[in-house]
Amino acid sequence: MVLDYEKEDLLKNNYSDDELRYLNLLAEKFPTVQSACTEIINLESILNLPKGTEHFLTDIHGEYETFSHILRNASGMVRKKIDAVYQYSLTEKTRNQLATLIYYPEEKLEIITKEEEDLQSWYAITLRRLIEVARVSADKYTRSKVRKAMSEDFEYVIDELLNEPNAKKEMYFDCIIQSIIDVDRANHFIVAISKFIQRLLIDRLHIIGDIFDRGPYADKVMDAIQKHHSVDIQWGNHDIVWMAAATGIRASIAAVIRLSARYNNLDTLEDAYGINLMPLATFAMKAYKGDPCEAFIPKNTPPENVGSTHIKLTSKMHKAIMVIEMKLASEIIQGCPEMEMEDRLLLDKIDYEKGTITIDGRELELNDKSFPTIDPKNPYALTEEEKELAEKLRFSFLYCEKLQSHIKTLFTKGGTYLAYNSNLLFHGCIPLNDKGEFKEVTIQGKKYKGKALCEQFDLICRRAYINREHPERTSKDRDYMWYLWSGANSPLFGKKKMATFERYFLYDKEVQKEESNTYYKLRDNKDSCSRILHEFGLDPGISHIINGHVPVKVKKGESPVKAGGKLFVIDGGMSKPYQKVTGIAGYTLIYDSYNLILAEHTPFKSKRKAITDELDIVSTRNMIEHATKRICVGDTDIGTGIREQINNLNRLLDAYRKGIVKVKRV
Repeated sequence: MVLDYEKEDLLKNNYSDDELRYLNLLAEKFPTVQSACTEIINLESILNLPKGTEHFLTDIHGEYETFSHILRNASGMVRKKIDAVYQYSLTEKTRNQLATLIYYPEEKLEIITKEEEDLQSWYAITLRRLIEVARVSADKYTRSKVRKAMSEDFEYVIDELLNEPNAKKEMYFDCIIQSIIDVDRANHFIVAISKFIQRLLIDRLHIIGDIFDRGPYADKVMDAIQKHHSVDIQWGNHDIVWMAAATGIRASIAAVIRLSARYNNLDTLEDAYGINLMPLATFAMKAYKGDPCEAFIPKNTPPENVGSTHIKLTSKMHKAIMVIEMKLASEIIQGCPEMEMEDRLLLDKIDYEKGTITIDGRELELNDKSFPTIDPKNPYALTEEEKELAEKLRFSFLYCEKLQSHIKTLFTKGGTYLAYNSNLLFHGCIPLNDKGEFKEVTIQGKKYKGKALCEQFDLICRRAYINREHPERTSKDRDYMWYLWSGANSPLFGKKKMATFERYFLYDKEVQKEESNTYYKLRDNKDSCSRILHEFGLDPGISHIINGHVPVKVKKGESPVKAGGKLFVIDGGMSKPYQKVTGIAGYTLIYDSYNLILAEHTPFKSKRKAITDELDIVSTRNMIEHATKRICVGDTDIGTGIREQINNLNRLLDAYRKGIVKVKRV
């Protein structure tokens, strides 16, 4: 307790009660003047180091092998380091083998150790080469940071070998390398130093949404993200629908299952996450017996497989869950008029006898007229069997341990947007009205726009998820969490409607069109981008917007660089279904201490071919911006935090010297 006369002394020395409490806590970590001074010196030196390299990826859509390879080759940075050291001393074939060894050390070693005739000599040469690549990969980081990236098993050895060699130490280095070989630890060391190189070359990983859906291995992508040392995620619409499903929102659960069936990825739900889909299969076989469900045959099904038992069952499950999704979504839409989604209520617009639907005054023929689970007099009512099924599925999603672990990672590492190092990252859009102004959106009776809108949606999702086992506490939050998947004013979606019904049931292409938010018409406009950057507290003169969500039609001449370099759209089609549209297989935006580089990737064949045939992803690197002065840590957001730490430590030193805070240890 601070007495009145002590408070007066503190005020004279410009120390508030709150600051004093903080400084006493800080003194526990830095208990002496010397320890505080040492830390200030250390932090000041870090400010002058080059900034770490950031990698930006988006729209992974479950394509684990491609995603994993891009992380392993650091979007081509590993090969760049190899070439920097060995371009003129090693053949391209040897450099390819060295690169593949770094990407897939365990698998490549298994092949090499069987084929290499003089393994001992190969080890001696390869260890030295790997050490050289590791040395140039680590040259811009502090020894402390480099040590943290090392395997504990080889921390001391790698630390020693990374020191620049000289004549006096050459024999010492040779002895260390030979000892590694002699004690039969060469394979383990190669694995450790290869992963060390991979880690150093991606200092920070930004994933700008859409990890889930379409591709087959979203679970493996999430496993890799969970293990990554430094990653953030900006939620995409395909992420939020899974997050909402894990929150127990039934309409979102139905959407997740429908999308999995649409792309023939039900295995992800059943095998990877252990979701029991047998009740759905049983229901679908009974309810849609004799129905070919032609409009619900999974995408990209080969013609010869259409008649298979598996595809027939998947098609029935697909249609069954689609109808259930429409009924469940209607409950939310009807209960929340402020969403203004009444145009998505279509089941009551169907003439079930004629097999037509009336939309915007036009009567259109349905391509599928079989609706055995819909009562024309009450089309949005779930049957008793559908109610029971929806509840079973809700329970499965809500209590799936692995799914919940992945969704928690999306919450702890993610959000609706991120402002980081003068870049604004968000997946879809910032909703704008027809005049190009930030659109006001009413949520639970209050109006939000711009940054406040994104933050409100973020808050709503977190509340809904935390209270997922008590839905009655946050019913409206749950409704708006669902809304983020397909609502017209969702920053994750960015279209006036999601024409799901129209794409499945109607021939007419006109009604299937989904008009984008005004943002997409104005994102090539510098002034619009500047207003958005300013709204999020960034300097439009030096900042950029980085988006995903909409594939860039490269083959038609579209550029990912918009608004004269103020905005980048980096969805280049990592998802295989989009590659016919984009003509490439994804982008990585790379931001190092000098350059902003866009790497354009060719399609990845397979992990097996990468290992056996040493086929890498060929990445075309295009420099977008180049800084004449190297960007240091002091110029980044981390630098801002370090300066705050230095300021606090200087205040602690001042308090020590004035006797206001007692030195904790002599």
